[in-house]
Parts: sequence; C-alpha cells; structure tokens
Amino acid sequence: MDLDNLISGINSGDVKSLARAISVVENDADGAQEVLEQLTSNDVPVIGVTGPPGAGKSTLINAMVQKLVDDDKKVGVLCIDPTSPFNYGSLLADRLRMGDHFNQKGVFIRSLATRGSLGGLSAKTIEISDVMRCAGFDIVIVETVGVGQSEVEIAGLADTTILVLVPEGGDEIQALKSGVMEIGDIFVVNKSDREGADRFVKNIESTVHQRPASNWTPKVLKAVATRGAGVEEILKEAEKHFSSVTNEKKSYLLAEKAFQLIQHHKMTDVDKTALQTTISAEMIRGDFNFYVFVKELINK
Repeated sequence: MDLDNLISGINSGDVKSLARAISVVENDADGAQEVLEQLTSNDVPVIGVTGPPGAGKSTLINAMVQKLVDDDKKVGVLCIDPTSPFNYGSLLADRLRMGDHFNQKGVFIRSLATRGSLGGLSAKTIEISDVMRCAGFDIVIVETVGVGQSEVEIAGLADTTILVLVPEGGDEIQALKSGVMEIGDIFVVNKSDREGADRFVKNIESTVHQRPASNWTPKVLKAVATRGAGVEEILKEAEKHFSSVTNEKKSYLLAEKAFQLIQHHKMTDVDKTALQTTISAEMIRGDFNFYVFVKELINK
C-alpha cells in the first residue's frame, strides 16, 4: 500500500482513496495504524443521530443530507448496522435506506457492522469518523442502531448528538430517562403531525429541564422527516451547538474516545467464537462455575 498516495487522496477528497482507507482501518489490515497516525486534526463537526427503533432516524438523515447538498455542502454519512449475535451476519442497509443519495455528488455513505460491539456503534466507528473528517466533508453524520440506553457511547464520539423520538413513545421517556435522555444536545420529535405530538414535546421539555445546568440548553424541535419539515431548523441548531462546544467539552470527547479505543485494544485478543467453543466444552463438566471460568480468563 502506498501510504503517501492514500493519505494525499483522502485529503483531496478522492472517494476511492477514502473507501480504501476505511476498509483498511475497519478490518485492521496492514497499514491501518499508519493511516490513522497520518491524519491531520480539523474542526469538521460530527453529528450523531440516535434514538429507538422506528423513530425515523434514517428518513431524517435523508432529509438532512438533501438540505445540506442543496446548500452546496459535502456530506459523509456512517450508518451502523446491527450484527446478529448468532451468525455474525449484518444487513448493510445504506443502499436500501439512503438510495436517493448513494450516487449523489458531494455525498459519501458507508455502512459499518457492529460486529458484536455494544453501545450501538461499530468497534471502528471512532477511527473511521476521524478518517472521514479529513476527506473534505463539511459535516459527518453518524447514525447508530436503535438499541436503547446502551447507545450512550455516541456521546463520546459526536460533537453534537441528536436524539430522535416519536409521539407514540410517550411511555418510553421514563425508560429512556436514566440513560439516553442525558446525552441529547438536540431533541427531535419526528412524525410530529401525529396526534399527541405537542403534549409529547412538553413532556420532553420538562425532562430536559431537570438536567444539570450547563452552557447549553437543549432544544426540543418538531419534524416530519418524510416531508423535510423542520430539517432546516435542526441543522441551524446543530451548527449553533457545535459553535458553543468548549475546550472542556472537546477534552471530554477526546477522553471518551481514548477510553473506548483503549478498551477495544485490551479486548482484541478475546475471540467470541472461540470463547463459545471453550464454554461449550467446559459446560460438560459437572463442576462448571461460570464466574470461576471468567476469573481464570481475566487472570491469564
């Protein structure tokens, strides 16, 4: 691999170089670390879009991308797709969910599988989002899988986190309150043309006001993503939030990213398939104790 040409291609916005670099980094192939070490830091904002299944995250991102393209912006999108815990297969659905933009000039869409990673993100999302930040995009959008409270790790990746909810989710605020509700920088009530939307917005606002005071007060915005309604206001609010991010918040984000990368590195030698095989063999023993087994692995 010609590292200099690859890095030069990324910096000049060459799509083929970017796609190749992402594949190298995602698969931890030869040269992956060298690619990452050659990246130059920049202030391209990363927006994380999260929320429960069925909230319309993909549809909202579609509308956001269209608005950004209409404004002559270049957009990179990372879609995180769940991996089956049984056969490790994944439906990489970018062509299905965002077909309108897949071949559109100024738009780059890539799907990543979680590959068993918890928290709604792929194990390589941090690195790949940083690669994309160097590829000449004006904004990078990351969509996580809808897995509930474990999605909080998006707060350690994105400069701005948008939490998407729907009016029918009135009862789920309590379930989300102790987890995902704390990470939203902007709250979007999608499908707000449905009954109960205004009441739902007030409930969220009441919950948001209970958060600890900070230099940023999250807004609760209404949208109908299928019609593009509310998208312009969401993007303006995201831009306003990114501009408000302090050095303290940036250091927090970097600390979270460092923690996740170190954690992932420490787990590199743990092969889940081999683990299952070993456990299956151990279970045959009558004196098998799961916690003794785990302790022995930790102490190796």
